[in-house]
Amino acid sequence: MPEETFSSSPNSQRQVYLEDIPYEVAREKLLKSFQGILMPGETRPVVECLGRVTAAPVFAAVSSPHYHAAAMDGVAVDASVTFGARETSPVTLAVGENAFWVDTGDPLPPGTNAVIMVEDVAEKGGGELEVISPVAPWENVRIYGEDMVETELILPANHKLRPVDIGAVLAGGVTEISVRRQPLVTFIPTGSELVPPGARPAPGQIIEFNSAMISGMVREWGGIPKVTPIVADDLSAILEAVKKALSESDLVLIGAGSSAGSEDYTSRVLDELGEVFVHGVATRPGKPVVLGRASRKPVIGIPGYPVSAALDMELFVKPLVCQFLGLPCPPPDTVTATLSRSVVSPMGVDEFVRVKLGKVGQKLVATPLVRGAALTTSLVRADGILVVPRGREGYMGGREVEVQLIRPLWEILGTVVHIGSHDPILDLLANLLREMHPEMTFSSANQGSLGGLLALRRGECHMAGTHLLDEETGTYNVPYVKKYVGDADAHLVTLVYRQQGLMVRPGNPKNIMDVEDLTRPDVTFVNRQKGAGTRVLLDFALKEKGIDPALIRGYDREEYTHTQVAAAVKSGAADAGLGIMAAARALGLDFIPWREERYDLAILSEYLDHPGVKAILEIIRSDRFKQQVEFLGGYDTRDTGRVVWTSRSEEYC
Repeated sequence: MPEETFSSSPNSQRQVYLEDIPYEVAREKLLKSFQGILMPGETRPVVECLGRVTAAPVFAAVSSPHYHAAAMDGVAVDASVTFGARETSPVTLAVGENAFWVDTGDPLPPGTNAVIMVEDVAEKGGGELEVISPVAPWENVRIYGEDMVETELILPANHKLRPVDIGAVLAGGVTEISVRRQPLVTFIPTGSELVPPGARPAPGQIIEFNSAMISGMVREWGGIPKVTPIVADDLSAILEAVKKALSESDLVLIGAGSSAGSEDYTSRVLDELGEVFVHGVATRPGKPVVLGRASRKPVIGIPGYPVSAALDMELFVKPLVCQFLGLPCPPPDTVTATLSRSVVSPMGVDEFVRVKLGKVGQKLVATPLVRGAALTTSLVRADGILVVPRGREGYMGGREVEVQLIRPLWEILGTVVHIGSHDPILDLLANLLREMHPEMTFSSANQGSLGGLLALRRGECHMAGTHLLDEETGTYNVPYVKKYVGDADAHLVTLVYRQQGLMVRPGNPKNIMDVEDLTRPDVTFVNRQKGAGTRVLLDFALKEKGIDPALIRGYDREEYTHTQVAAAVKSGAADAGLGIMAAARALGLDFIPWREERYDLAILSEYLDHPGVKAILEIIRSDRFKQQVEFLGGYDTRDTGRVVWTSRSEEYC
């Protein structure tokens, strides 16, 4: 490991190095350092062992069944008395002499070795029965030890118990077994800026939620999580917390404190209490992980950013917990998917890109989500992970790639894929679809109106949200669909009319009333990305009024959603932004209405019979959806659900 060096700045405790080794090498170092360490066994009642791991083989204490048992309701006989029975020459049996009534599970009476099913027996009266077909010896009988024989192995060691395993063990007469003790994993959240969930954070404070996410992951993998109170950025306090955790835990995780900052103490704690194997891996996100040992136990520094934390938990903590339990750690299931747009990645690191997945036509489409180690919602929305290896600079859009699944494939196959312009009512649509059709999911990627139409043309989505104003005709969407979707048979279905305008802070402190005010030197602006319908609308207005975009401070600063624009204004990062009334209202901003626009869904005819698309159209035409939309403010649903244009007719409907 390279020597630890420090800067010459007044803050003399700032570490300036991180390693950049492949994560596979780092993981191998970690696992080899604790190879052969298994959790000891503890005896537990079998009925409490679901999900636990056997510490020793489990052998049957009794045979199952432990007697010859009737497998059917009927008559127990010696099979030989039925030989020769046929329809023209039935055999007569006497109840109590050579035929005995039995129910399923009854022991066979002495001298019998077969059961005639009750439906194959005719009662003649007087205690006599008649059969017209023979039975073979041991037919319809569960013979002694058919399922398992006493001393036979039921389960090997290092087996994770399922409900069926518990049943089998109990059937073998075993009520208690030895299972591996669950590793106790202590997580120590550190940082003077952290506040507990439920507190209202002041500027500079952060809600500590990583512990809940990490605890859930540890439970899922078979460990027992323990979370300490938040520890401030104080080396001695962190040292004491780690010492205490080491005395009672099998694995210690230190939250944050793993990058090369002045208040990141994990590596210094490990240097004092033990040793550091690795400080930094060549991944993005998740680079500043610390892997080490103290008191012969693993100590891992987990980055504070949630996406980095989740990745490092999967890469390093999960395989270590599995190793402690004697379990394999299999790789995730993968699928082949087509990238909807290009992914650029830096050389020298393995980048883990979160993607949405959906089946469009005959291909599975992967749409990259916005990247960032702090974006918790990207973890929630992701269906899979695309790993860009360190020897590549990315992948071109349209290329087939391998994606690691983090959701079940059946759920992904029920996804309706929308790519296009952002609008908050798409969230309403997603929720109603899941409420009314639990087997379906609505996936929306905010790539702007033009991006959506191009994706529709490439067969990468079922529908594209668009609100593009044509300068020449003054109409919405139709000229753009003709131009960018090409010869494909398309429909435009109106979703809503909505109010676009300027969003400003409450009270409009800078008295911004129109786009001309955006050129004032005291006004800063936040824009939408190129290709967004809102950006097209702004550029049209600037051209109409003869305003040079270069005069607007912030014209080149881009956000991808209306809510992100509203957030920039609310935080003071900008004085104004162009967006919809619903976004301004949601964040408590003032809104200066500008003009109404029509937001349509462009759908290819071939997808109109898709179950998910049909469900979406049914929902947007419902009164329930329209009422929820209008409650948000700034929307008009007068034509919602109406097909306003088709390429087949080349006219408005």
